[in-house]
Amino acid sequence: MAKILITGGAGFIPSSLADKLLQDKENIVVAVDNLITGDLSKVPQSDRCKFIKCDVNKYNDIAPIMTSFQFDYVFHYAALVGVKRTLDNPVMVLEDIQGIKNVLDLCKSTGVKRVFYSSSSEVYGEPVELPQHEHTTPLNSRLPYAIVKNVGEAFCRSYQQEFGLDYTIFRFFNTYGPKQSTDFVMAKFLKLALNNEDITVYGAGDQTRTFCYIDDNLDACLTAMSANKFVNDVVNIGNDELITIFELAKKIIEITDSKSKIIHLPALKEGDMTRRQPDLTNMKMLLNRNMLPIEEGIRRILTTK
Repeated sequence: MAKILITGGAGFIPSSLADKLLQDKENIVVAVDNLITGDLSKVPQSDRCKFIKCDVNKYNDIAPIMTSFQFDYVFHYAALVGVKRTLDNPVMVLEDIQGIKNVLDLCKSTGVKRVFYSSSSEVYGEPVELPQHEHTTPLNSRLPYAIVKNVGEAFCRSYQQEFGLDYTIFRFFNTYGPKQSTDFVMAKFLKLALNNEDITVYGAGDQTRTFCYIDDNLDACLTAMSANKFVNDVVNIGNDELITIFELAKKIIEITDSKSKIIHLPALKEGDMTRRQPDLTNMKMLLNRNMLPIEEGIRRILTTK
């Protein structure tokens, strides 16, 4: 039996992770979330899954939970997310550093075997090379969200060095799936297309992105856990097939047979990186199978609506 804590557990990726973990009847999952951006309806309904409203940035909120349950594994996925939200609330973003410290302090004091930390492709900033490699590509973003994620990575390494707390860092690139909120581009475009509303893109829409279906994300991360891979290391989690935002909008309109038109807005001043593509050598080794094509991923989402 494994007792597993997921912070940010009412979010898209964390709640999907809980769903997957609960497929193993030996797992007990506790999901915590302050519900600022999380949605309680996403949390799995199971007698082996407990939800507790909690702000990990407040030590007195998270400490009683971690000391009473004595978790085997912790997935620290709680964070303020969304490009516009993080740009509009930079001080709130910085508060997440305290949450990282709280979780790691409690992990090293309560016998946690390994902590899994959700970092982000944002740490790479505007890339100096493609694809972006975990150990050779410089981390050059100056945005508060990316800096906090980078600080979190440094905390993981420091706690391992000083206290022997094992970790794995997942650098998430764009991930999409049925539970994703419309704060994010894939879900937003799909909602607009299904309602035959105009789809807006920033600038010419020639920013390149990659989109990873949620099952590929989860399978890779859980293999890292179950097979004891990438202990005290970092691994990119994403897809490496490039598509421009304009092409994505066109593809969604085509697949949904929508009457939506693509409208161009002025380019964002910051936060909208022009290029992003991970080196997935390590993730593909974890998956050991082909990744889901974006067209199939979109169709899977549509079958759930």
